Amino acid sequence: MAATDLFSTAYEAFVATTAKSPDATFFCVPPRAGRDYHEQGADFSYREILDTANELRDRYAAAGYGTGDRVALLLENRPEFFHHFFALNGLGIGVVPVNPDYRLDEMTYQFDHSEAKLIVSISNRCADCSAAAADTTRPAPVIDAHDLPETFPPAAAPAKTTTSDLASEAALLYTSGTTGRPKGCVLSNFYMINAGDIYTSLGGTATMRPGEERILNPLPLFHMNAFAVTAMGMMLTGNCIISPDRFHPGSWWQDLRDTRATIFSYLGVVPPMLMNQPPSPEDKNHNIRFGFGAGVDPKNHAAFEERFGISLVEGWGMTETGRILVDCHEPRQVGTRAFGRPTETFQACVVDDEGNVVPADTEGELLVRHSAENPKLGLFSEYLKDPEATAEAWRDGWFHTGDTVRQAEDGMIYFVDRKKNIIRRAGENIAAAEIEAVLQSHDDVAQVAVLGVPDDLREEEVYACIVAMPGVEADDALAQVLMDWCLERMAYFKAPGYLIFRDALPTTGTQKIQKQQIFSDDIDPRSAEGVIDFRKQKKRR
Repeated sequence: MAATDLFSTAYEAFVATTAKSPDATFFCVPPRAGRDYHEQGADFSYREILDTANELRDRYAAAGYGTGDRVALLLENRPEFFHHFFALNGLGIGVVPVNPDYRLDEMTYQFDHSEAKLIVSISNRCADCSAAAADTTRPAPVIDAHDLPETFPPAAAPAKTTTSDLASEAALLYTSGTTGRPKGCVLSNFYMINAGDIYTSLGGTATMRPGEERILNPLPLFHMNAFAVTAMGMMLTGNCIISPDRFHPGSWWQDLRDTRATIFSYLGVVPPMLMNQPPSPEDKNHNIRFGFGAGVDPKNHAAFEERFGISLVEGWGMTETGRILVDCHEPRQVGTRAFGRPTETFQACVVDDEGNVVPADTEGELLVRHSAENPKLGLFSEYLKDPEATAEAWRDGWFHTGDTVRQAEDGMIYFVDRKKNIIRRAGENIAAAEIEAVLQSHDDVAQVAVLGVPDDLREEEVYACIVAMPGVEADDALAQVLMDWCLERMAYFKAPGYLIFRDALPTTGTQKIQKQQIFSDDIDPRSAEGVIDFRKQKKRR
């Protein structure tokens, strides 16, 4: 029986698992010297998480928060994230996870667009959250997750109910689109529970054992991978999610041993960074049964499995889909970019630019749905406040992923390329249009085009082509000014890794920039004359 037949909310499912296995570990923090929380590492049982969540639930209810409200959470990969998520979910309140690397403008947009009624933050970002909230239409109060007030700030308009069901909003996750600002994906309780249920029911190489798995996932909890897929899957099976602050290649294997991990999650950047570590007799000294992720470079796939004795199970999914496709049954297509076959409850087809299904082994756009009868079941509910974008994504009864793939005669689907105008850097989907808008807002910039270029470790890097305003010297000093401009207004990973000045950019008759004509096919933009390498300046602040 599907978990969505048993529970109406994520909170209900967590309560049920806690009743069965109260002392089992749900959340693990690996040891990390110098960290400001749980430096020695810590395990948190289901009972401990639920007890704290229930205390918070009472405080939220007493302050008037309830069904239909949203609360923003800037809590990194900390246990407090789940304390507040389950408390809020139990009252029918949606959470808005916030990327801790966001700068002021990015947070202001997210708080304003989501209409969050309250913001819960780690201590050292409370001031930033307050400053961002002050610029919104309806400024929300900010509370410190590590110094909570006994009485929470009252809800501006107290909710009438504190109940929810499978269709109710559980979370609002922001994902980069191709036209500028990130879109808010409304995710229901059905989406959350179903995502975890599917993940833990894959079988084959990815078989999971109830109550026996500890999955180390280095990805952030504001992404669907760690939050909806891994954490919800662990919750449904009485297992444990191990959540480091981020990926640490130097201590990766020791972290796995220290936390007794049995499975790990990865993105394409992880395997090459681990392969770059010096070979060690400890390479196979671990308890890992398999790694689950996406984007491993084909040339590293078999070599990684041989060196470390671990199968890397490749899959595909998006924030919008919740459901995933996975190549987890032997013989797996190692080193081919294969990511699985469609199923009865996650159908797929490949089409050309006119929407016609293409022959086998022909490249085209991947379209997905649950089924013809109920195409949206288990996928995102909508793009918040953007019915046009929602309708466009769902035209003809299929969700249009924008990803280019090919499908073999036997149904296996192979990844080919990312969607247009999206740069994929170390697991982050970055909208070129968003960076272009920031650069274009500088007085010294006349034209700008942002591209993605290959990167050996991070898959792609941001590359900005700039035309300076007439009379402005296009030199290294201006380049640094523009780099600083970006770093002040965007998360560090969105800033240009490379910047080059041009006298002009190629355009169409309607003055649309033709990015594909900026560089000829025989030129690597990374080594083009005049390019400035800013990659070393892209660091967390």
